Formats: sequence, structure tokens, C-alpha cells
Amino acid sequence: RKSYSSRGEEERTTPPPLNAMEKKLAEYKCDTNEAICLKLVRFPEDLEDDGTTFHPEYSHQLYGDDEVAFGYKGLQIQLYYSAGNLSTLFKVKYSSKVTEKFDCVEADDVEVKIRDIIPAGFSCSTDDFVSRLEKEANFRPFGNLLHTYKVHNEEAGELTYQICKVDMACPGFQEYHGRLQTFLMWFIETASFIDADDDRWDFFLVFEKYNKDGETLYATVGYMTVYNYYVYPDKTRPRVSQMLVLPPFQGEGHGAQLLEAVHRFYCTLPKVQDITAEDPSESYVKLRDFVLAKLCRALPSFAPDKLQLGFSEVMVKEAQDTLKINKKHARRVYEILRLKATDMADEAKARDYRLDVKRRLFGPYKKNQRELTKMMKCLRPEELVSHIRHIDTDVQHQELEKSYQEVLDEYRRIIERLASQA
Repeated sequence: RKSYSSRGEEERTTPPPLNAMEKKLAEYKCDTNEAICLKLVRFPEDLEDDGTTFHPEYSHQLYGDDEVAFGYKGLQIQLYYSAGNLSTLFKVKYSSKVTEKFDCVEADDVEVKIRDIIPAGFSCSTDDFVSRLEKEANFRPFGNLLHTYKVHNEEAGELTYQICKVDMACPGFQEYHGRLQTFLMWFIETASFIDADDDRWDFFLVFEKYNKDGETLYATVGYMTVYNYYVYPDKTRPRVSQMLVLPPFQGEGHGAQLLEAVHRFYCTLPKVQDITAEDPSESYVKLRDFVLAKLCRALPSFAPDKLQLGFSEVMVKEAQDTLKINKKHARRVYEILRLKATDMADEAKARDYRLDVKRRLFGPYKKNQRELTKMMKCLRPEELVSHIRHIDTDVQHQELEKSYQEVLDEYRRIIERLASQA
């Protein structure tokens, strides 16, 4: 219950003390993000190595907004996958569980929630899982090879990665995808499973090549799903739906490699109009900015001398025709590359750049002003006053400057990354 001071401000209230039973029950609450233990297993010894364990970022879709399971102490929900084929071991452990001694209280059924999302055929026996692990040598990447690249690892040296394109018609892929997509629930906040029967889906997978006892094996690194929308009269618009690099491989540049390979693939298809993304996250937008800036800097219309002349229809057309980039994304790339080519220590050049970006950022404010002009014709004076407060010129200037500085910071980080890979 909330209470308020004489000034109408909300005051903090101290919750009532817990009684003995409530204290006892509180000990049986577990954070499901900590309780769920995930592994990508290459060697049998990985099963006992805590260093190979990682945990979800999210578990609310299965365990509610509080991300809590009730009824257990020391709860551990083990979901272990073989590194390549993603054969699955599922076990639940705990040190104690609520019993009939607690009046009218039952433990949550944590198992059924996991069984709802993992496909049939998983192991509940460690011995069975280890025997499946021995068959990993037979696993090969699905689909057609699009791109190979290398990443230097301080411990393992130079590692080789492959990006493949595949569709549901590929033998064994539908079952494999059923196992792979379970990771979405733990690492994408609003994740949902796709309709695998729709043949307009394309899948792009990243695999790492590694050696085990002299044999070459493959580990799953991440993937992307893309849906091909129809555009009248004879075009398609591929839309990125899901993209995930598994946590053990994050921060190594695989997302950028994957997105660039996907863009290059669709650029070769004449029927593709442009490439978009469905409800992109902030991290995806930053990744896309980097990849598109990297691709566009090779285009003649984005040469440094052309950038200083301003954003042009020539840029829009070349980005669209050559790289399937729409006008909105081309504009962001232009601003990034123009900043890279501008001496911001030169006051005149810095001012020209600042005004150019702010003119774009000012678009929503101009829209508000147009709406106000319309409202002036039909609102009563007292109603008009409240709307004018929302469109205060000084406030607008402050917000515009804040937006500009935030954009500048984002662009500079992208430029640093471009420079590190030049």
C-alpha cells in the first residue's frame, strides 16, 4: 500500500515483518536466471567444468516476470547441448524441496515448462548423453557454404569459421533447428518460435571448425532467420527476424561477419528490393550501422569528397542498387562516413556537419509544429496553452542538442571499429 505526504509525494512504506512461515517459504525461492545452467559440450570433461557453464539473460517467458521458481533450495536446471548437433541433456537437481509439512503449498513444476520448449528426443541420462557426444564426429554443417573467415584466439591460435545458408528442405535441419531455437527464449527478450512450415524463411548458420583426437569437428556458433516478404509487383524484401550469437562466442566479431555475409548474399539476387529488420534491438542497429558503413565506404558516391557535398539521390540510388540498402539506412551511413571524413577541429566544417545532422533530427519537431498550427484552428485558448507547453522552443533546442551529442557518440564508436579493421 502506498502513502503520500502533504505535498502529494509518494512516501516509502516499510513492508510488514515476515512471520516464521513466510520466512521459511522465502528460503525456497530461486532466481531462474541463476538456476538454469547452459553448456555447449565438446568433451566429456566439460560436463563437470563450471567454466563452460553460462546462464540466461531472460527466463520470464517460462517463469513469469519475477523470473522466480518456488519450492526448491539449491535448484539447478541443467540444459546441456553437444557443441555441433545440439543433442540435449536435461536434468533438474536441488538440495531440498517443499513437502506436505508446508500447509497448502506446492512447488512449481519447473520441468514441465522446459519440456514445453525442447523437442522430443533429449537425454535425461549423463551416460546416454556422453554416448551421443561420441557421434559428434559425424556432424557436418547444413546447407551451402557462403563464407569462410578466421579469428585469432589467444589460447587456441587462429580459428576457422564457416557461414552457411540452409532451408527447411535440408535433411535433418528441421530437428536441429528445433533444438537451436530454444536458445532464443534465454537471450532475446521478446522471442517467439517461427512457423517452420513456411518456405519463405531463409536460415544462415555460423560454425566453428575444431580438432578433437585428430578429427575435424564443427561447433554451432550462432544463426539468423530471414523472412522473404513479397513486394508488388515482382520484388522481395528480406526481413531479418532473429539473430543470435551464442554467449561463449560473443564479442569476437561473429555478428558482423554473419550480417555482412547475409547482405552480400541478397545483393546478388535481382529480385531483392532492400533488406530490413523486424523490430531491431539497439545492439542490432549498432551492428547494422557498422556493417553498412563498412560496405558503403567502397561505393564511389560515398567517397570523402562527395560526402562533403551533402546527402544526395545518387547515394540513395547506388546504395539501393548495389547493396539493397534503403534510403533511411543510407542516410545514417552517410552521416557516419561524413563524420569520419570531417575535421571536427575546423569550426566551419564542424558547424556544417552539426547543422546537417540536426536538420534530420529536427524532423519530428517540425511535425509537432505543423500539428499545432492545425490545432490552433479548433482548440479553446486554455487547451492550446497546455499543448504549447509541450512545444517550447528552448526545450526543443535542448533536446535537439542532446540527441545530436548521443548520435555523435554512437557514430564515433562505429568509426573506431571501422579504423580497427581497416
